[in-house]
Amino acid sequence: MSELFRIDDLHAKPAEADTQILRGLSLTVNTGEVHAIMGPNGSGKSTLATTLLGAPEYEVTSGRIFYKSEDISLWPTEVRAKAGIFLAFQYPQEIAGVSVIQFLRQALSARKGIDLSVLELRLSIIDWMKRLGMDSSFVDRYLNEGFSGGEKKRNEIMQMAILEPELAILDETDSGLDIDALRIVAQGIREVRQDRPEIGIVLITHYQRLLDEVKPDFVHILIDGRIVKSGSIELASELEKNGYDAYRMVA
Repeated sequence: MSELFRIDDLHAKPAEADTQILRGLSLTVNTGEVHAIMGPNGSGKSTLATTLLGAPEYEVTSGRIFYKSEDISLWPTEVRAKAGIFLAFQYPQEIAGVSVIQFLRQALSARKGIDLSVLELRLSIIDWMKRLGMDSSFVDRYLNEGFSGGEKKRNEIMQMAILEPELAILDETDSGLDIDALRIVAQGIREVRQDRPEIGIVLITHYQRLLDEVKPDFVHILIDGRIVKSGSIELASELEKNGYDAYRMVA
């Protein structure tokens, strides 16, 4: 097991504002590890996810981000994605006129540096659609247009499976899912890990129920832009009992 990803004392703020949201966040993810980050609304969870992909909405004011021992703090979003960093969005965007399979073909061609045909790609994703309970016609629909919450999140997991990233950041993948849809998504995450055990995952969530399904190696509590406590999955159970207020004084 080797270091895959490291965040050192990261501070970040919205590009159009002066309020610091991340205020000294540090985290190390090794190959094959799953790290869950839990925190209340406004703690900086989604800011962290977006900042890690290099989105222009947020500005890193200090600290550094390393991926496979390289400082990627100044890398643009598309370079990070091509290098194998994947972000599953809390609110996936609709793209009218672009089908799921067209989107996947473009993304995979950019990621792998090869020009796949639609037919080749269709054959390769049939198995994943079955695993995720998706109808075979799903990939011909426009990306996220008219999708239910569960369909959007399953589509994100299918993207993670097909694009074969080395680091996946899943931003509140359980948001808006009923228990059946959550179990399908969690099963998809487990199967991706089974197929590719070296993948590192940062799982951002509000709820313990997803952690019960995925069973992360580490759980971190994020309060006011800092990780204030880290531990095993038992920390999530402790959080369920005590709530976030018990950790605010630490921050």
